[in-house]
Amino acid sequence: MRVLFTGADGYIGAVLGPKLLENGCDAVGIDTGLYRRGWLFDDGRTRPMVMSRDTRQLLRSDLAGFDAVVHLAELSNDPLGENDPAITMEINHRGSVEFARKCKAAGIGRFIYASSCSIYGAAGGGELKSETSSCDPQTAYARCKVLVERDLLELADSRFTPVFLRNATAFGASPRQRFDLVLNNLSGWAFTTGKIRVMSDGTPCRPLVHIDDICQAILCALSAPREAVFAEAFNVGDETQNYTVREIAEIVNDTFPGCELSFGSSGPDNRSYRVSFAKIKAHMPSFRCQWNAKRGAGQLRTVFERIQLDEATFNAAPFTRLSELRHLQHTEQLDSHLRWTPIGESVSVIASA
Repeated sequence: MRVLFTGADGYIGAVLGPKLLENGCDAVGIDTGLYRRGWLFDDGRTRPMVMSRDTRQLLRSDLAGFDAVVHLAELSNDPLGENDPAITMEINHRGSVEFARKCKAAGIGRFIYASSCSIYGAAGGGELKSETSSCDPQTAYARCKVLVERDLLELADSRFTPVFLRNATAFGASPRQRFDLVLNNLSGWAFTTGKIRVMSDGTPCRPLVHIDDICQAILCALSAPREAVFAEAFNVGDETQNYTVREIAEIVNDTFPGCELSFGSSGPDNRSYRVSFAKIKAHMPSFRCQWNAKRGAGQLRTVFERIQLDEATFNAAPFTRLSELRHLQHTEQLDSHLRWTPIGESVSVIASA
């Protein structure tokens, strides 16, 4: 299978690329390179070729010859999406839908879209949310996920199979590390400062999933019979990993003993949801999560000890998506539409040209 995967130099993409090769795929990556400064460690794995391209600028001819696409490349979390909702809508909604249309026109048969359990929003800690549950997106990021799923369903036909993977909140070690994800963030604070700072009171519910298990779900979606996945949405994770933020913090505290653990007030973020993962197990029997939060925190501790992670590196902009994006805009490396500016030319010069 010849697979094109976007966001190849991202947090998940840096792990997915080697796995595609190891599973016999002829894989090619695409990434615009927004976060390439952030490389935390070398894992020694072979990666596919990655083209430096913006998916918004790809032509139909660029997509010829691929059997499947895995689309990871969007503005990648709720705070980043809220930074500029208009550009989030341009990239995450309209950009992704237009990219899918080009893929269909180019004859690509399967389109795996990285959606999110964030679409369930403020559902609380009651009933488990399934793929048929109502959505309550609280942010521009989550609203775009809902809109992309809706619009890609309209493209589905006998020649084009969209599959929606609603990933739980990711965690785990990646060379292209992110420290703006809850378990990764708390683990980084614990190792570098001896303090575990939870900004909320810890009561919100968050399902977690390791990036290795996200990659396994992608591989299963690529290889599954068409009738098992055609135009279907799947929550990606496991019921045993429906944690409260307090439980996540306590797991991190156990992994990094001797830390000072503190909690804040309830705060303005009312996202809270527990999720059912029965459907993905039924439709893709080979998918089972291999990781839990305790094992993931242990993996992070091993990596931090090996590289001797310090507080300056932990807080460095490239490992937090919103911080890096603001840096690139402040230094005028990106224009208002998050496209790279030519070296030696400022955003103001380009805007007046």
